Amino acid sequence: MSTRLAKGGRLLDKGRALHFTFNGKRLKGHAGDTLASALLANDQMLVGRSFKYHRPRGIVASGAEEPNALVHLGEGARMEPNQRVTTTELFDGLTCTSQNHWPSLEYDIGAVNTHLARFLPAGFYYKMFIHPRPFWKHVYEPFIRQSAGLGKATNPGDPDRYEHFYHFCDVAVIGGGVAGLQAAVAAAEAGAKVMLMEQTAHWGGRAPVDGGEIDGQSAEDWITATLAKLRDMPNVTLRLRCMGAGVYDHGYLLGYERVNDHAPSTDTPRHRLWRIRAGQIITATGAIERPLSFAGNDIPGVMLASAIRDYAVNYGVSIGDRTVVVTNNDDAYRTAITLKKFGLEIPAILDARQSGGGALAAEARALGIRVENGKGIAKVKGGKRVTGVAICAQAGEGAVLEEIKCDAVAMSGGWSPVVHLWSHCGGKLLWDSAQAHFRPDPANPPRGAKGEAFVVVAGSANGYLDLAATLTDADTAGKTAAAAMGHKPKSTKAPTATATDEAALEAVWLMPQGANIKLRMKSWLDYQNDVKVSDVQLAAREGYESVEHAKRYTTLGMATDQGKLSNINGLAILSDALGQPIPQTGTTTFRPPYTPISLSAIAGAARDAVFQPIRKTPIHGWHEANGAHFEPVGQWRRPYCFPKGEETHRDAVNREINQTRARLGLLDASTLGKIIVKGPDAGRFLDMLYTNVMSSLKPGKCRYGLMCNENGFLMDDGVVARIDEDTFLCHTTTGGAESIHGHMEDWLQCEWWDWKVYTANVTEQYAQIAVVGPKGRETLAKLTSDDLSNDALPFMGWADLTLAGMPVRAYRISFSGELSYELAVPASQGRALWDALLEAGAEHSVTTYGTEGLHVMRAEKGFIMIGDETDGTVIPQDLNMGWAISKKKDDYLGKRAQERSHMADPNRWKLVGLETLDGSVLPDGAYATAPGHNANGQRMTQGRVTSTYFSPTLGRGIAMGLVHNGPDRMGDVLDFPKVDGGIIKAKIVDPIFFDKDGEKQNV
Repeated sequence: MSTRLAKGGRLLDKGRALHFTFNGKRLKGHAGDTLASALLANDQMLVGRSFKYHRPRGIVASGAEEPNALVHLGEGARMEPNQRVTTTELFDGLTCTSQNHWPSLEYDIGAVNTHLARFLPAGFYYKMFIHPRPFWKHVYEPFIRQSAGLGKATNPGDPDRYEHFYHFCDVAVIGGGVAGLQAAVAAAEAGAKVMLMEQTAHWGGRAPVDGGEIDGQSAEDWITATLAKLRDMPNVTLRLRCMGAGVYDHGYLLGYERVNDHAPSTDTPRHRLWRIRAGQIITATGAIERPLSFAGNDIPGVMLASAIRDYAVNYGVSIGDRTVVVTNNDDAYRTAITLKKFGLEIPAILDARQSGGGALAAEARALGIRVENGKGIAKVKGGKRVTGVAICAQAGEGAVLEEIKCDAVAMSGGWSPVVHLWSHCGGKLLWDSAQAHFRPDPANPPRGAKGEAFVVVAGSANGYLDLAATLTDADTAGKTAAAAMGHKPKSTKAPTATATDEAALEAVWLMPQGANIKLRMKSWLDYQNDVKVSDVQLAAREGYESVEHAKRYTTLGMATDQGKLSNINGLAILSDALGQPIPQTGTTTFRPPYTPISLSAIAGAARDAVFQPIRKTPIHGWHEANGAHFEPVGQWRRPYCFPKGEETHRDAVNREINQTRARLGLLDASTLGKIIVKGPDAGRFLDMLYTNVMSSLKPGKCRYGLMCNENGFLMDDGVVARIDEDTFLCHTTTGGAESIHGHMEDWLQCEWWDWKVYTANVTEQYAQIAVVGPKGRETLAKLTSDDLSNDALPFMGWADLTLAGMPVRAYRISFSGELSYELAVPASQGRALWDALLEAGAEHSVTTYGTEGLHVMRAEKGFIMIGDETDGTVIPQDLNMGWAISKKKDDYLGKRAQERSHMADPNRWKLVGLETLDGSVLPDGAYATAPGHNANGQRMTQGRVTSTYFSPTLGRGIAMGLVHNGPDRMGDVLDFPKVDGGIIKAKIVDPIFFDKDGEKQNV
């Protein structure tokens, strides 16, 4: 059965039919319909079931505030749960199914919970936890787990694509109603760069539905003309279907654009996430009509008065032939008048106010509509749809005065400004008792780092609910935002609009005012989560006086709509129960996003192969072409080794080490972090970051340093080179480049913000090649005329050279214990230098080696490696590296933490070398056992292996480990149990296994 009206349908293309399916039933709509309007046009009143009691649920709103009408949209990999039918645009072939029922929507066995409501009050699941665990575990838990969740998880895989956009503007305007349009015009005419976004598919908001004239023309004509003006301005960006999801610090705004949800067959991204930096943000987000709380206000067919008006005007849909209107304000009269003019019956308008309404009430009476003042609804009759209402006195306790047959109820409890975005970044609210809502407090806006206000509110979002005041406020907001960005606003007047004389609203939180417990138990606040008036009153009686606590105890406002309809009514009921004013109770916290956004949009293009893009050095191509076996190191792929022929990886590593120590090896070290630290306070800054002194380092020299976090634990190491008086280059581990740079910026921006220091992560800007081995100097001499002698370029020094015609910075640093030069060139020249070095080293049988060879050689020298010898609980003193801790400076990050008693305990595990008695290789991470057992019956331990390798240089296994009192126990033999049984015995030795005096690296 169709409920389309002969009149109405301003947004429809009635000549273009669209077909869709709901629960397998094929239905018809028109181009321009939402899924909600199409369902209602097909008389589909029942669309879902509530979460807790599985009560029948129908559509109650027409926008993003809809709590009930959620569906599974699409099929297969494109299926999405919990999609609002009110914000889903209809397209041909759309498929959807209702949620939260079994075996069917019409006959849901879960509806038995309604009859158990007395045993399932607010917080019943918390109370169940006090029962003995077996009772909970075997009776309640399976039931609650089975009931948890709303909708079904999607199938794996998503064939659509998503993207991120970055945008910068002077003024971002959120909301494309008449307030947003006027604010955008005012700001753009002043010369500001403006972005205007609207979350729906249409500009103008409610104005075309509610009527009124602007500048002597209809609201719709004014909207058309204003849009044409904005489109002609080159400094304006317009986006439909784009929601302002969240406002963050420093003018950062997140926008969520549904690009092709309404046309999925088009070859465009499905969703787009906008990351916007705006100097000023104007929130023209409008207001949401509140429902009224009365018994049976959740029955399908009970809807917001504004929503019923929207469906009639915008989509030509009748919710029912006979609609009773119940209200506490004049706005709902517009719905009655609209429906009456469309030829529908209005049996009565029940106005809770004794004093009556204004001009709109008079117009309704003139149309022959019955108006009853001081009356309310005792209860709505019906099950899966409305069949009638019982009328009572609002000031009474619910005694029924009369019953009226009807098939729809239009309710209005007033309007609440959408203050979410204003509140996201700290904007405060004021309680407006005249209009019974919270509105932004202009004296306490969100503020930036320097105390400047960066969010402005416009129109009904600011509490101005009539058209004339809305436009005036919006014009002021646009000009204020533009002026704050340094533009001079034009001295134009705000548009003029007709104003309707409306009587004052009267706050009504429960109908009737003195409703008995039976009525309160059937009066609903949160439709999706089944929270009743009686639940909130119970929470107050049980001591939940904080609105945040009451929210969690009752789950009020915790559903997917985040309480857009229920929160104000709920906190008003809580305030009444506590006997305190509403401002004292306050509001719950508003958190982004305003409405849910897809996880795929958050990920954007970061999925599959580009989820974590592989970073490649300038020499990566050569490695691939020469058979490198790669291993992941952070986001990089580094050669583990270069096997030749039938070589095993172990054989390849042994060959690479032997060849490098005997003659010459090359290592691609480009992945090592390279961070420039520059400024007059750079030395002072590095002295705080590193355990030793860096400010005394001379230009042209290098120094090894350790970096600890504020808890004293070792987090990174590397060589620092001083370039000039104000400039240092800090080398970090491969995996630590980004995190260490972030660590530096964190301290600079948050703690030492007045220090004159600049940092830049230049890791990818330079290729770095280690030339290692006894023949290194001889090989480089073939490519340069510069002096490479130990006097000219000593160990832990650096110099600028010219090699093979390329400018190169050469660092005499070594992680292998051999004569070594690390050569840095711009990334674009990295491959050319690599090729030149291979050619020059050919006569010395140059070999390339990978990360495993590097690790073995550094272990032979007893050099630590971050991530092996450290695990987040190790301090430098544990590694016998007190020599790297300055005794000359008063402080560094971690110093005070390392002085705590358990950190300075002499009985801590400390670094030693480990040598197996049989020459075998200890298992990585193996623990050394000790006599006795702990409280859990496990063997006591006295140490663990941190690094373990086969050393081809020594011809046996070597290891380093942390052992209890290790340095004082040289020669002791420890037992290391094997996983498969048996014991490996290892002797504690010096951790430096090779060239203890460093003669080879200093040659």
